[in-house]
Amino acid sequence: MKTYKKGKRKKKTYIILCCEILLIATLTMGIAFYAYSVKLREKGGFYGSESNIAVRIAKPKEENLLPSSLAERIGSSDGKGTDLSEGDAFSEGEDPLKEKDPLKENGGEESGKEEKPVYTYDQGIKWFEPKKEGETVLAFAGDILFDDEYAAMVSIESRQGKIFDSFSEDLLKEMTDADIFMLNNEFTYTNRGEPTAEKQFTFRADPVKSEYLLDMGVDIVSIANNHTYDYGEISLLDTVDTLAGMEMPYVGAGRNIEEASRPFFFETDGLRIGFLSATQIERLENPDTKGATPDSAGVFRCWDGTLLYEKTAEAAETCDFLVVYVHWGSENTDELDWAQKDQALKLAQSGADLIIGDHSHCLQGIDVVEGVPVFYSLGNFLFSSKTLDTCLVKAVVEDGRISGLQFLPAMQKGCRTFLLAGEEKERVLEYMRSISNNVTIDQDGYITY
Repeated sequence: MKTYKKGKRKKKTYIILCCEILLIATLTMGIAFYAYSVKLREKGGFYGSESNIAVRIAKPKEENLLPSSLAERIGSSDGKGTDLSEGDAFSEGEDPLKEKDPLKENGGEESGKEEKPVYTYDQGIKWFEPKKEGETVLAFAGDILFDDEYAAMVSIESRQGKIFDSFSEDLLKEMTDADIFMLNNEFTYTNRGEPTAEKQFTFRADPVKSEYLLDMGVDIVSIANNHTYDYGEISLLDTVDTLAGMEMPYVGAGRNIEEASRPFFFETDGLRIGFLSATQIERLENPDTKGATPDSAGVFRCWDGTLLYEKTAEAAETCDFLVVYVHWGSENTDELDWAQKDQALKLAQSGADLIIGDHSHCLQGIDVVEGVPVFYSLGNFLFSSKTLDTCLVKAVVEDGRISGLQFLPAMQKGCRTFLLAGEEKERVLEYMRSISNNVTIDQDGYITY
């Protein structure tokens, strides 16, 4: 029995010794592996671990390896890294040293693209995005009238679709598809004032009717005409307040001459288009429609065109393409007068790139003056119950130059305006050919010069 117990003790001692040897070997291997892992980290191993990020920030291989914003989030320049929070965890395969693009994270455009400038309405500049990259489509029409006392507005209000039923579908599409659509607002927006004494026609509309401009796709209006002041200065002030209140750009009249003669600009990538407007009418020393002065409201008068030429030259220097819209000529005739021709030449020489006219209430001819297209009058657009030929003019601008010009024949009839087709379209085109100079107009109304 004693011999057995002694052998059992010897066996137990042997087992304990083996365990101790195994434990020492395990500890030795652990220490060696830890030392090896430290060396790997110093050489760039275990990419993506938190300790390694701090090491690489402390010892970058090249300057400015990390943007400062990311460095502040995950470590400092002395190598003392901070723990990443749960919200800063990196996804598998993501480079933790690559700064995240906030625009991409928010579903925006790629970074590196120039930010679009932000303009306010009062600055006289509006940013726009053309529907087709690289080209801007401008559209122009003549006179409109929203006065409740006249047939045009009575008809609009009587239709189920209101203003939408007052244009043919194809014409309305051309109006709303244009990048910038301009026309002449031949009345005042007001419920105040008294009609100008002894003036045959005085026009005003309830300010709420200004919303129809938006329905028509209008982007800017001229208020340089002989009806903007029909109910006195208060009516003009109400008009500019109404338009400003809806942030509808306007040119050609204002609270003083500085505002009345100021251009408005539309800007997109690489292109700024300017608009100016003025009126020759009425051609009197003391007109009913008062001209603006340094301290009183009125229109931008240009019977003496000196200031208009100065403003045209100034605007041309600050934009890539300049439109000048002028209220001029004689009513109800396609014959041009000397003042229209004289002013068209001087505007072209001053820097205008396109000249649009109105006031005659009928179509007048097209010409090219020193390389500048001139549409002397676009006639009524939606103004009365008369049956009259009218039009929509389209100009395509690329790189600050006209690349396409088109005259779209239309008709105002029954207080509704629609595009013409077939024989009626050709009739109007042939008429325009007969009264125009220095241009060729094809069967689709495209103009070359």
